[in-house]
Amino acid sequence: MAIPEDLQDCIGFEWDEGNSAKNLRKHQVSDAECEEAFFNDPLIVGRDSEHSAQEPRFYVLGRTDAGRELFVAGAIRQQRIRVISARDMTEREREVYRS
Repeated sequence: MAIPEDLQDCIGFEWDEGNSAKNLRKHQVSDAECEEAFFNDPLIVGRDSEHSAQEPRFYVLGRTDAGRELFVAGAIRQQRIRVISARDMTEREREVYRS
């Protein structure tokens, strides 16, 4: 899937302390790893319509510089990517990512 235009127009990241701490505590995913996943190929982007009741959300399947494969859910706020959740990909997500 091509990167949506609203994601291409982003100028950086916005971090919420609660989400950052949760991602690190629950999934051992740092903010830096989340950011790396957006800049390495391949990058798969999809709309997260199931969680978009209050605001449009998306997810990415991406890889860190160290090769860790991540699922990252987020939203765009004032041209910044706000990571809501990040974790290792499931086996099914890995199959999609690697195909």
